[in-house]
Amino acid sequence: MTGTYRHNIDQKGRLFIPAKLREELGASFYVTKEVDNCLVVYPEHVWKEIEEKLAALPRSKSRSLQRMIFGSAEKCEPDAQGRIVIPQHLREYAGLEKEVAIIGVSNRAEIWNAGRWDEINRQYTAESLEEAMEILGI
Repeated sequence: MTGTYRHNIDQKGRLFIPAKLREELGASFYVTKEVDNCLVVYPEHVWKEIEEKLAALPRSKSRSLQRMIFGSAEKCEPDAQGRIVIPQHLREYAGLEKEVAIIGVSNRAEIWNAGRWDEINRQYTAESLEEAMEILGI
């Protein structure tokens, strides 16, 4: 998934997911907490991989992760207008009030408070991009 999109979240917590991302995410997908106080959106097949990986770990090592990831997760299916409802507890966690940035990030998408995303995005410089490309050998 790639691209950055901006949309407003309404008072009922409904957020429009762009058609391109809906295509890549599939008919249903999962939204949960991510680090950096944003939300992460996983297609169902990636979600199943995460479940399998966590199930393979000893319970003593995966217990906290399972609570954090699965306990706050919401399965979403877009309505006829391409909107999903983001529950209040997830909106509060990510600070989603009005304008939202939806970012395609490889095999997932992230949902950010637009102002917070702008702050983070300003931290990326030509130098940091060059360093990242060097690490990747590009």
